[in-house]
Amino acid sequence: MTSPPRTKYPLVGELSAEFLGTAILILFGCGVVAQVVAGGFPDSVSGGDHNSIAWGWGLGVTMGVFVAGRLSGAHLNPAVTVALAVFKGFDRRKVFPYFGAQFAGAFVAALIVRFVYADQIAAVDPDFTRATQGIFSTSPGAGVSIMTAFADQVVGTAILVIVIFAVTNAVNNPPLANMAPLIIGFLVVGIGMAWGTNAGYAINPARDFGPRLASWLTGYGDAMYSANGPELYFWLPIIAPLVGGLVGGALFVFGIERYLPAAVERPHEIGVSEATELADS
Repeated sequence: MTSPPRTKYPLVGELSAEFLGTAILILFGCGVVAQVVAGGFPDSVSGGDHNSIAWGWGLGVTMGVFVAGRLSGAHLNPAVTVALAVFKGFDRRKVFPYFGAQFAGAFVAALIVRFVYADQIAAVDPDFTRATQGIFSTSPGAGVSIMTAFADQVVGTAILVIVIFAVTNAVNNPPLANMAPLIIGFLVVGIGMAWGTNAGYAINPARDFGPRLASWLTGYGDAMYSANGPELYFWLPIIAPLVGGLVGGALFVFGIERYLPAAVERPHEIGVSEATELADS
């Protein structure tokens, strides 16, 4: 097998991929929420429902992974980047540059959604209140405590990372390479359907804070607070997913991966060239 051509500025290419992949994710994700929240006003056909939101976010993840996968590995999520750095040997010098690219992509994409949907948002919520803040960022549901929201985000992100590690592990019967983005998109749909009600399933610090900051800068004065209480909330969808990613990575590595056979013991199952590369790595 020949090695892929090296670019003159490899890190710049990786960061560009993370920026654009995360932007695609947010354009689909915040876009579908904007359609659901504002698209049915006042008499037009309903913009959708929770299922629309779950599928929109899932398809956004799929398309973002297709965009960024070859260059950067398509982390698109600081929690995934941290988990890969701790458990999978991802270069720790790249962690903060990846963070920057992910947050910037999410921020710019949210500004685009905010601009394009400005008329319909203003028609529904001219004062830009908490009623439409959910277009851009997450918040605990009515009656849900901060502790419960934190636990919810840890669990949801742990599920995300466990399955990502499983899908991308070469000796864990993964899907074909061109199917991995679709499987990860289905994963996000499933998390949205199973873990969406407590806290909006941010499961991604960049996905939440980038759009939250964009909305705050464009008129949403309460953007940093919970939509259902007085609590300062912006920190929770940053910290809890980072914790959840580490929990999920540890569970996979110590609960599954350590018991998998070595790649060189199964060349007939994963392909001789792949086994050779893994053995030499």
